[in-house]
Amino acid sequence: MKSFLNITTILILIATMEACSTTKNMEPKVRMQTTYGDITVKLYNETPLHRDNFLKLVNSGFYNGVLFHRVIADFMIQGGDPDSKAASPTDSLGNGDAGYTIPAEFKTPTLFHKKGALAAARMGDAENPLKVSSGCQFYIVEGKTFSDAELDNMQTNKLRQQENSLFQEILKTRNEEVKKIRLERNQEKLDALRDSILLEVKNKIAADSTYKFSDKQRTIYKTIGGTPHLDGNYTVFGEVTSGIDVVEKISKTNTGKMDRPKEDIRILKMEVVK
Repeated sequence: MKSFLNITTILILIATMEACSTTKNMEPKVRMQTTYGDITVKLYNETPLHRDNFLKLVNSGFYNGVLFHRVIADFMIQGGDPDSKAASPTDSLGNGDAGYTIPAEFKTPTLFHKKGALAAARMGDAENPLKVSSGCQFYIVEGKTFSDAELDNMQTNKLRQQENSLFQEILKTRNEEVKKIRLERNQEKLDALRDSILLEVKNKIAADSTYKFSDKQRTIYKTIGGTPHLDGNYTVFGEVTSGIDVVEKISKTNTGKMDRPKEDIRILKMEVVK
């Protein structure tokens, strides 16, 4: 009898552990009830900071009543500004926040800006060099399809930008060395230093796959669509699982100043889907 009880206890423990593991690995879902219909998104576990923050705001009712305040056809729909809840038709929106930011969680090329992607809005690079995310504002990608040639051109431009950015970053760390060589007026040394930094930059970029579109990215951008130029610059933390037709409908609405829809499109309620 004792042996049977021990075996039963072990089986129960194993079942409990498996259930906990399954629950832990499940991607939480959130339903957005809008004036145009429902949109359901799942949140990625690969971006836990954004996932947990979004769930916290949803559960607190933070998003209930906000507008999709910025809409661009074939690009994206943006919402989450708390100031939009009671905004008049002439108010400029997009500056409201939650009082904090979230560190970037770039997972390119695994998570990218395909059609239906849920991503965090943020301030521009000039005032936000670390590309931290807004604590509350988000956007959903509508996007468009691209050809191989367009993707190649985009990738080339991206690589050039990254090369220049990395070169400047490394050059800053060698500032004292540059000053010393310039005082010596030794152009040969300056050229050698430049070449060594360029080689370091090229090696770093060659070893980092985030600077190039993966085969999966290319296939999806050519067939389903998205906004590939945003990859590696904004955190993607979820995707639409149902209601992409609602996203498309919202993206095509008539807009006025600052890309604000002329007709208020409101998120009536957000809730976690059990």
